[in-house]
Amino acid sequence: MAETHVLFVEDDDVIREATQLALERDGFAVTAVPDGLRGLEAFRADRPDIALLDVMVPGLDGVSLCRRIRDESTVPVIMLSARADSIDVVLGLEAGADDYVTKPFDGAVLVARIRAVLRRFGHASGGAAGGGRPEPAAGGGGGVLVFGELEVDTEGMEVRRGGAQVGLTPTEMRLLLEFSSAPGTVLSRDKLLERVWDYGWGGDTRVVDVHVQRLRTKIGQDRIETVRGFGYKLRA
Repeated sequence: MAETHVLFVEDDDVIREATQLALERDGFAVTAVPDGLRGLEAFRADRPDIALLDVMVPGLDGVSLCRRIRDESTVPVIMLSARADSIDVVLGLEAGADDYVTKPFDGAVLVARIRAVLRRFGHASGGAAGGGRPEPAAGGGGGVLVFGELEVDTEGMEVRRGGAQVGLTPTEMRLLLEFSSAPGTVLSRDKLLERVWDYGWGGDTRVVDVHVQRLRTKIGQDRIETVRGFGYKLRA
């Protein structure tokens, strides 16, 4: 059974080496590099199953590296940021990251977040690598769901808008599946964090807000409605 391959880009030698050892003890294969340019080279050469990118790395910063990776792949990306209230968190998510972890972080928490992301992407938990196909959302049925010009194929995991295929990341697809499984129903940010991001604990709702905005740009700004004080719902 192949190990899950992690690309870790971090310029702090102590953090990089300690985190690499911790991840390897948990059964991951790790490629650790100190700057963004080498990170991009390693990504293209190794095609890892998941990328951990520190925001502030030399050569090519983590946000720019995330954009470059997202241009080429839907591989899951977790950003590492030194401040939870930093604009870098939002920039990283807008660049296509699926989640973020604030430094300093506990090794067990990081491993839990990595495994949660991998489960969403159809990978085994810390073991074998799988494909990038997300599992169906809770309560989602089979077949093609139609909402105006939007078509959601819940079996083929494809989305079309006006007949043209829409490219979604696995996280965006899971988010859309949650909405399409209950059109017209308001889903709170906390509920979406639990169902899409697999958070069994409190999380940063900015992750939801940024992903909803990204999804809107692809399926139509008016398709997902904001219900102030409650959450979001898909217009049927």
